[in-house]
Amino acid sequence: MSYVDRIARLRITLNDTEPPIWRTVEVPLTTSLKGLHEVIQAAMPFEDYHLFDFRVGERRYAIPAPKFDGPETRDAKSTKLGLILERGATEFVYTYDFGDNWQHTVTVEEVTEADPAVAYPRLVAGERRAPPEDVGGTWGFEEFVEAMTKPRHREKKATLEWYGGPFDPAAMDREAIEAAMSKLTQRRAIGRAAFSKGRRH
Repeated sequence: MSYVDRIARLRITLNDTEPPIWRTVEVPLTTSLKGLHEVIQAAMPFEDYHLFDFRVGERRYAIPAPKFDGPETRDAKSTKLGLILERGATEFVYTYDFGDNWQHTVTVEEVTEADPAVAYPRLVAGERRAPPEDVGGTWGFEEFVEAMTKPRHREKKATLEWYGGPFDPAAMDREAIEAAMSKLTQRRAIGRAAFSKGRRH
């Protein structure tokens, strides 16, 4: 499989959420797993200040920390998405923030040729708003949503102050997601231009 000019359409579902919080994105196969982490952060969106890992079968990919990770942890910076798909992966798990433990199932919907007129990565579709950072995992998020959506909830005022404003769990924040995605597409475009310029010299 040639990775160049090919993309994967991925469906990312935040586990243990009902109704499910999910996103569909299109990502170049040349993207590293570190880069895919950044895409998922942009797509939910999260704020990217916690650790993460990917579990693909028995393999773990992360940013290895010598004090804690042994040789069995592979480097997410140097592993391409195309490589794990080439090995037959059709579904894998992404975990963000080992405290709140946000586990996501990433499903490969299709691999296809990239459209030259489209900037990647990009958000294709999705539903519902992602949890705020440090809300306390699945149970904390359920309590947070209840406090924010019930008019007479005893914790409503404190929760509003903690979050900094209202929260609509049904509304995906498309504007924030597209702004974050735009930064990634711009960075990729700059990288591709620099690579092409280097090859000409």
